[in-house]
Amino acid sequence: MKYLKYIFCFLPVLILMTACNMQSKSKKFNGSEGEVHLITVAPAHFHAALLQKTMLTQLNYNVQVYAPNGPELNNYVDMINSYNTRENNPTYWNLKVYTGDDFFEKMLSDKSGNVVVLAGNNQLKTDYILRSVGAGLNVLADKPMAIDKTSFEQLKEAFTLSAKNDVLLYDIMTERYNFINILNRVLMQDKELFGNITKGTPENPAVEMESIHHFYKIVSGNPLTRPAWYYDVEQQGEGIVDVTTHLIDIVNWKCFPEVALDYKKDVKVTDASHWATPVTLEQFRRSTKAEQFPDYLNKYVKDSVLYVNANGTISYQVKGVNVGIKVVWDYQASEGAGDTHKTIINGTKAVLLVLQGKEQDYKSRLYIKKGTEATDNDFRKNIERAINDLKNIYPVSLKEAYDGMLEIEISPSMDDGHEAHFSKVAEKYFNFLITREMPDWEVPNMLVKYYITTTALELAKEKDSTH
Repeated sequence: MKYLKYIFCFLPVLILMTACNMQSKSKKFNGSEGEVHLITVAPAHFHAALLQKTMLTQLNYNVQVYAPNGPELNNYVDMINSYNTRENNPTYWNLKVYTGDDFFEKMLSDKSGNVVVLAGNNQLKTDYILRSVGAGLNVLADKPMAIDKTSFEQLKEAFTLSAKNDVLLYDIMTERYNFINILNRVLMQDKELFGNITKGTPENPAVEMESIHHFYKIVSGNPLTRPAWYYDVEQQGEGIVDVTTHLIDIVNWKCFPEVALDYKKDVKVTDASHWATPVTLEQFRRSTKAEQFPDYLNKYVKDSVLYVNANGTISYQVKGVNVGIKVVWDYQASEGAGDTHKTIINGTKAVLLVLQGKEQDYKSRLYIKKGTEATDNDFRKNIERAINDLKNIYPVSLKEAYDGMLEIEISPSMDDGHEAHFSKVAEKYFNFLITREMPDWEVPNMLVKYYITTTALELAKEKDSTH
């Protein structure tokens, strides 16, 4: 009986402790102004600054920055200052910067915010992710979150730990907010028009995506200065594990909407390749402002030319659907051009295409043409019906194009530009923090994405060793 007495004595304390523990573990967001306190860690990629291009209501204007001193931090601060001093809709960020050698350990001990932003050296990123969620911090990370099989295993551990600690880990997938991709996805759900996605073959995949990027480009109105390590595939990651994350994410998002995929059961990587982009010393200087190639790049230099494994192809299957991915990095776009993208998705009744070449004046345009299982009359009837329905919601129209295609014209008002999509990702993520209702498919599909890229890299390297 005396033990029962002690139990009743301590019961109120136990209840209080449990309640406090639950409250601290689920210290939740409610959407109030300024409740999201960003902790920006080692912002060596310009995407870190783009997340702050717009002043969202939930974001606190005080931002704690932990980073090593140097040009990368300076570039980030300069971009933030340019947003603070611009004429239209200036921001009012107040950066509090810590630059000690122990910046990451200091960040973990300070916990001076509630969302860690990671956009920098990818060699270090996965470890930063794992340690941040282990410390009970939410993480919004730039892609890629893993660049090889070792970091993929770390990422799996990080997702397990984030669930245990009740924090959210999420990557920045901006392409879902491109209106052409949204409209493409909507049309694919119209079964009378699109039918079902075909299976294709590895040689003729049902889904083809190609992306061309450039090392030297203009961002927020100014030439982009890249860190020297950006050209080191051991630190940045090869092209096959970098930009491909966007392409694979869009494939899953369009072709398997709301479906939680399992990389062990649903995915098979069938082939992969990679090759180098040559970069001269003068091009390197122009891009990085560095006078010489750093020592860690010397193993990739031949006759004063740096060879960067920035290009690659991946062939894989998801639930039996064959997908072909290609990413290319050139040094600089030709006059009037920029980063370009191509998508072809084959349905049984219609084929949807996003093209952005010379014929499109390097502007993304959405096309549709008849599939193999539709008659001319049925295809025309269904696309006209679909566009008439969409006109009630979106500013779209239909016109004749070329090669049997119809163009789905979209009002320029719907194109808010790639840089604006970073704030939309942030808004979506902050909403997840409030509702705690991130869709069940998000985490498994992130794992699918990084499984494909890191497996493809291993396969490409294996092919090199056998030649």
